[in-house]
Amino acid sequence: MQGKFKRILVTAALPYANGPVHLGHLAGAYIPADIFVRYQRLQHRDILFICGSDEHGVPITITADKEGVSPQVIVDRFHAMNAASFADLGISFDNYSRTSLPLHHETSKEFFLDLYSKKILKEKQDRQLYCEVNKMFLADRYVEGTCPVCGCESARGDQCENCGTWLDVIELINPKCKLCGATPVVRSTTHFYLPLGDFQSRLEHYIRSHTEWKDNVIRYCESWFKDTLQDRAVTRDLNWGVPVPLENFPHKVLYVWFDAVLGYISSTKEWARRTSDPEKWKKYWMDDGTQYIAFIGKDNVVFHCIVFPAMLMAKGGYVLPDNVPANEFLNLEGGKFSKSRNNAIYVKDFLATFEPDLLRYAITANLPETRDSDFYWKDFQAKSNNELADIYGNFVNRTIAFTEKNFAALVPASGNLNDRDREILAVLKKTPATVGALFEKFKFREGTAEVMNLARAANKYFNDSEPWKTVKSDPGQCATTVNICLQIVRSLAVLFAPIVPFSSEKIWNMISITTPLSEELWDNAGELRLVTGHRLKKAEIVFKKIEDATIENELQKMNPPESEATPEKKMLPLKPTISLEDFRKVDLRVAKVLACEAIPKSKKLLRLQVEIGSERRQIVAGIADKRKPEELVGKAIIVVANLAPATLMGVESQGMLLATQGDGDSFALLTVTNEVDSGTWIK
Repeated sequence: MQGKFKRILVTAALPYANGPVHLGHLAGAYIPADIFVRYQRLQHRDILFICGSDEHGVPITITADKEGVSPQVIVDRFHAMNAASFADLGISFDNYSRTSLPLHHETSKEFFLDLYSKKILKEKQDRQLYCEVNKMFLADRYVEGTCPVCGCESARGDQCENCGTWLDVIELINPKCKLCGATPVVRSTTHFYLPLGDFQSRLEHYIRSHTEWKDNVIRYCESWFKDTLQDRAVTRDLNWGVPVPLENFPHKVLYVWFDAVLGYISSTKEWARRTSDPEKWKKYWMDDGTQYIAFIGKDNVVFHCIVFPAMLMAKGGYVLPDNVPANEFLNLEGGKFSKSRNNAIYVKDFLATFEPDLLRYAITANLPETRDSDFYWKDFQAKSNNELADIYGNFVNRTIAFTEKNFAALVPASGNLNDRDREILAVLKKTPATVGALFEKFKFREGTAEVMNLARAANKYFNDSEPWKTVKSDPGQCATTVNICLQIVRSLAVLFAPIVPFSSEKIWNMISITTPLSEELWDNAGELRLVTGHRLKKAEIVFKKIEDATIENELQKMNPPESEATPEKKMLPLKPTISLEDFRKVDLRVAKVLACEAIPKSKKLLRLQVEIGSERRQIVAGIADKRKPEELVGKAIIVVANLAPATLMGVESQGMLLATQGDGDSFALLTVTNEVDSGTWIK
């Protein structure tokens, strides 16, 4: 924490209450945030950890419609489920609220009315589809029709899953209401918009003043600044959400993106009301002495770095995020986590089989801090067995068990130190500062590796010192070795506490320290605090190894035998048969992406500069909703090199890249390793 700050406010992205939280969510925001908070608490700093359920929006109403229940039933179910999952995993929120509470509605309405009274919001006429049967305007996902681009007859109102094109709902051909099947009509409706462009210069100054932010966050923001920021709708025609607090605007609610981020403030208010000072929330939100850290996944960068700051600037008096350490995506066995395609491992299911610390460690050791990473079951098993059990757990168990057997479970006195003793004590002394500096910079994966390195060094020290021999040949040296090892056990319990808190508490109990672990001071973890004669409790196994059969069972759940497999998903229709000669006319080549940028005024087009052998070309691809420009630079992709040039949005495209388009939101860019030369022919 920087010296100018007196306190820290930490928020983690509000999970949507239309399904259970999965491992991808944990890696994006919740485990990194919890490690940071637990570390800061061990620094005895004033820190507040806020979160809650995001309970408004179309996906929730659609789920409710499918089940024939009210949206409140859906959010009640998943709020309780997710709150329990977070608690079971040890995510230590100071307050976990929900946006359906009256307190949140009041907060959101207050923000809206303040911006309305200042005439910041713009009132505009908009054209939307209206169902005359259900007497309601239809949000994008309530409509299905024919895609105007590819002709697919089952395109949604926001996107065609067949060709990937982003759509405006009124562009659909032969649109149908998904509730009743009737053909909707086009009607005018009025909405309020937040003019982000009016705040662009302030936002640019704000973002560019934070040079310490992650490169991926800064690049993403800069890509939005290239074009003038557009007005963003603040209201929507729905019955579920925070009602617009104006009498002449019935049947409208605040758009979920507007009210969701305000959930951080209302959750803090709820926390304050549980204390003796209901106004205490202002100390964290309206005092320059607060350092505000917003933990999110990369898909939320625009809302937390541009939209929410603009709202806070418009309202005035609120602190802005001092850092937004957004993580990339955690994928599952090489594929994307997806609720909609049920390709996910849910926390509640995971914890029914495995201890929470195993999951916390495996995710932390593989956090997607700078690029996407993958969760593999075999890797999870390896990290649990080879690192937690064989290195950390083994050192703790062998040290305490040896003390029980040879020193009556009492900490022996340390004598004269040899070079090996001094070397391990030097490592112990510097580790808290090294790890703390990494945690302060949100490098949790690297910090965790440093703690495990201490455990690894301690194991080596135990082996090299051979106390099982010196207990007879040199009892004084043996006592010194055991004393040092016990000191390290205590230190590891403190240093691992932010990462694997349940195990640290278990070890704290084994070494029988009466002061709560939560009251320890991080910087003291490098000191020798166990006194001679201190009595230990019985040694226990800290981490049990995971059997191969257990992992095979989990893998089978993902890929069940054919007889037990879920029904095959509908494949996109095959195109007309072509001859071999026709296929041979297609020239597929490897191309290296040299540069990539968004095309102004287009929501879906990217302009790529590629190298094909000695030739440089420009290709336009409609994948802006699937990939960020910076993610493509340096990739070796496959392109159709002999496609006739085409002009899209006034930009010439001299080829076409290859990508998959599957069920739901699945998408993959076809690439090869960079060892393959550009220009190589694909056959």
